[in-house]
Amino acid sequence: MKYWICIAVLSCALAGCTVPEATEQVAAKVDVDYAAQGWPAKSLPEIAAALQAGEVSSENLVQAYLERIALIDRAGPTLQSVLSINPDALAQARALDAKRAAGETLGPLHGVPVLLKDNIETLDNMATTAGALALKDNLTGRDSPLAAGFRAAGAIILGKTNLSQWANFRSESSMSGWSALGGQVRNPHMLDRNPCGSSSGSGAAAAASLAAAAVGTETNGSIICPANSNGVVGFKPTVGLVSQQYIIPISSSQDTAGPMTKTVKGAAMLLNAMATGEAKIDYVAALDENALSGKRIGVLRFSQGENADILIHFNAALKAMEDAGATLVEIDEFALDAEGFGNKSYMVLKYEFKATLNEYLSAAPSAVTTRSLADVIAFNEANAELELALFDQSILEAAEALGSLAEPEYLEALAVVQSAVRENGIDGLLAKYNVDILVGPSGPIPSRVDPINGDVWPSWAGSGGLAAIAGYPNVTVPMGAVHGLPIGVSFIGAKDQDAAVLSIAYAYEQRTQLRIEPKFLKDALARPEIAAAMQRK
Repeated sequence: MKYWICIAVLSCALAGCTVPEATEQVAAKVDVDYAAQGWPAKSLPEIAAALQAGEVSSENLVQAYLERIALIDRAGPTLQSVLSINPDALAQARALDAKRAAGETLGPLHGVPVLLKDNIETLDNMATTAGALALKDNLTGRDSPLAAGFRAAGAIILGKTNLSQWANFRSESSMSGWSALGGQVRNPHMLDRNPCGSSSGSGAAAAASLAAAAVGTETNGSIICPANSNGVVGFKPTVGLVSQQYIIPISSSQDTAGPMTKTVKGAAMLLNAMATGEAKIDYVAALDENALSGKRIGVLRFSQGENADILIHFNAALKAMEDAGATLVEIDEFALDAEGFGNKSYMVLKYEFKATLNEYLSAAPSAVTTRSLADVIAFNEANAELELALFDQSILEAAEALGSLAEPEYLEALAVVQSAVRENGIDGLLAKYNVDILVGPSGPIPSRVDPINGDVWPSWAGSGGLAAIAGYPNVTVPMGAVHGLPIGVSFIGAKDQDAAVLSIAYAYEQRTQLRIEPKFLKDALARPEIAAAMQRK
């Protein structure tokens, strides 16, 4: 089970950072209300519309988000979801405001502040670190195609989000959301709960209204799981729709970046700027609040799990889809048609990680002294008091022991695994049951952060691993909460059906509107019903 979670799954170091020094002032306050107020409380579509209408300036938006980051990320609940701030964000906002005033609007994202996961390169004065000390000086001075797409659309890259170090591909006993540079990301709904997945900082920041939107990356669950655990919309596109160039890699066959926002429309707006494929689609224009009508929905009962609270919400979500005109088709059984599937899929990632990381590091700036995976392992051993204080680097070592991507073992494993999850998996289920899309819970209710044992999860719910390994689209939408902790429902489609998947998810979202705002509770005992039940009568 640890493999599925792991794969599914210097503080700010901000010399010149524009975040206000709010720590002492906030620490002195009592009963601070951390709920988002004003423009930061709005969704991306609302913010974009307000900018266009002249109701707010980009400069004021950036300043509001910087103050909120100081209030709750650096102080207060100390979410530690933002790893670095773009020191030029305010200047860029002023320049974009001037362009708008001169009638030069770049697009719907003009002046919108967004956060990117800190494995995505930008030409701004911020290192791209993957949370690792070995990459603290990785200032490349170049935009990834993803960042360039945002910049061309007028978005401001406000900063970089914290993450599970090396995108949670370092140790089989890791903690989701921990990095040597950023510390542990905290879940804004309940601070001692796991924020999940390597895009934990992006999920927490989006939920806590620290930017208009955030971007995560996924290899196996690292967009869907943190979006589920933090109560936001997370979309994992078809692999290849968003360029992986200049993003610190794990897997050439599974990696993709994707949006994490408060709404499906916000995710579609981001995808319009992020997508680099030849076939240009307007994902916002493709949204249809009636998209569920007439659709056949494959219900993945075989992976729904056994948690009674999740099942109550999942069944309510299904009822909402049925009421919207969908036909539900029960899928009770499914078995992966591949012997040793788990070991083979894990093997594929380790092979690809070594090859792609070596290629990435070999072209890193001269200030980065780790030029290969072997160098990273040696660096961590030399800095064990910081890097290895909580868990080992067993995955790095296992990957280093493997050969090249020309090895028959790798090629055979890749073919077997992809066949199992594509033609004999998602494609097979869609065809066999004559359904348009597959739905299931997005994941379990998050457990506590455990620095002693690493990630300890309840039994899993959902089939996000199928979509991740196949490279097919998957979106999670909030479907309610259990004792203040959010849970989501996932919509999974065939390759390149990104627009259809988003549209069906949009139709469900518009009918239900079940996203909850975080309460920044210390722990479960802050819930009155739990506190009362825990007391001796």
